[in-house]
Amino acid sequence: MPTSPEVEHLDVLVLGAGLSGINAAYRVQQELPGLSYAVLDRRDVIGGTWSFWRYPGFRCDASMTTFGFSWHPWTHNRLIIEGPPIVDYIQDAVRTQGIDRHIRLHHRVRSANWDSAEARWVLEVDVGPEPKEGGDGDGNGTDTPQTVRKIFKASFLFMCTGYYSYERALEADIPGIKDFAGVVAHPQWWPEDLDHTGKRVIIIGSGATAITLFPTMAQTASHTTMLQRSPSFVFSPPTESPMDQFLRRFLPLWLVHWIAYARDLVRETLFVTWLLAFPRVGRRFLTAEARKKLPPGYPVDVHFNPKYDPFRQRLCMSPDGDVFAALHKPNAEIVTDHIDTVLADGIRTRSGRFLPADIIVTATGLYVELFGTIALSVDGEPVHPGEVYCWRGCMLEGVPNAVAVIGYVAGTWTPGADAMARLTIKVIKRARAVGAAYFAPVLSAEEKANAPRHSVIDMNSAYFVRAHGRLPLAMRKGPWYGRENIVTDLKALFFGSLTDGMKYIMPGPRSKSD
Repeated sequence: MPTSPEVEHLDVLVLGAGLSGINAAYRVQQELPGLSYAVLDRRDVIGGTWSFWRYPGFRCDASMTTFGFSWHPWTHNRLIIEGPPIVDYIQDAVRTQGIDRHIRLHHRVRSANWDSAEARWVLEVDVGPEPKEGGDGDGNGTDTPQTVRKIFKASFLFMCTGYYSYERALEADIPGIKDFAGVVAHPQWWPEDLDHTGKRVIIIGSGATAITLFPTMAQTASHTTMLQRSPSFVFSPPTESPMDQFLRRFLPLWLVHWIAYARDLVRETLFVTWLLAFPRVGRRFLTAEARKKLPPGYPVDVHFNPKYDPFRQRLCMSPDGDVFAALHKPNAEIVTDHIDTVLADGIRTRSGRFLPADIIVTATGLYVELFGTIALSVDGEPVHPGEVYCWRGCMLEGVPNAVAVIGYVAGTWTPGADAMARLTIKVIKRARAVGAAYFAPVLSAEEKANAPRHSVIDMNSAYFVRAHGRLPLAMRKGPWYGRENIVTDLKALFFGSLTDGMKYIMPGPRSKSD
């Protein structure tokens, strides 16, 4: 007879060992020191996004002074940097704070069900290495590593799994792509043995990934073309701060870090707010900045002046102007056109131009997915994120004792993720103080019937637009405002009501609201 799965009881479970998950673990450890916790991650290494993506030039597109942890100083001179040093930084942070003792790798969460009678989350978890594509060594593609099913029970759940799928990318209809005789590579699953030196490369896309790949591949490819249907705004931030380097000579590292953190957070917030408030002025500013760095006479309005207003899609970053510098060379170009069809040796555009290629890179977007492949339910009833509203941008209506940590998509991710973790801990403390068995955001049927249905992430990038049915809802008012900015989140954290829209369920046969 099969044996029953092992059951482990904890107070807090954090799902995901990327920046958001590690930060949440730190906040739990510091602010709820009496509670037991574990961080579960399906992979064999921590770091999330930063240990997963491997394409050439992969880097952050925000300053590590704010993209890193507020509680762990960034010591490199370079502020916008590639993935491996970011992973090293995260590993150093978990060792320094002792979080590494709480991390469980090779733990894939299959389902998470809230049991109201028990007032706990019950998670089914497969423990062990994940199967690799094509088998694990004998060549027949049928072997899979052995996994063991385990049950975790916890009072509180921090879901820090990011916002995109690791298994699938946004599907793009590229006519004739199967006829291409060369290599087709997707940045999310970059072939380890792909050498683009001396090759003709076409990168399809205009977002952050394409903007990162373009100048990097142009360094060694014989010719690199970025083929975009429509342009994006591209801004050129510096990669180093002489001020920070100067201050480190005289001040303690922690103080320099806090000065840089506060400065960059305020600067980014003001910049984003300004561009959103005055889009016409912002458009002129961004295109003028691009024009300064491009070759004389370059058609900026064709290739760097999109139809959307600034920050309606994420602003692409070109550290030290690497994209603009590449366009000064004869082996790199941007083509703004639609694809007519892919041929065996290249791409023909609708305007009739033929672009020869040995390698085509499809940087066409992410598949947005909040909880990965986790089946989320409450008392056995499935939770459909696209049908529920989001309380203060982080907790789902009707889902008890849980937070879906979402950072900022328009700005730097981590400060937003930190604000959400801290707000959740504040709610947990209140629930414990009043003796509540659990808490959950609530909306009456009348409130919900008349409420506007905005997406919690108010962006018009293609992959967010196509994900509207999978993302929680927002009203843009009250505590149901969605994800906005650090000012809104800090107001909620320090001055916001913890009872407006939130129900605290007391123990006993008759539950009541606090």
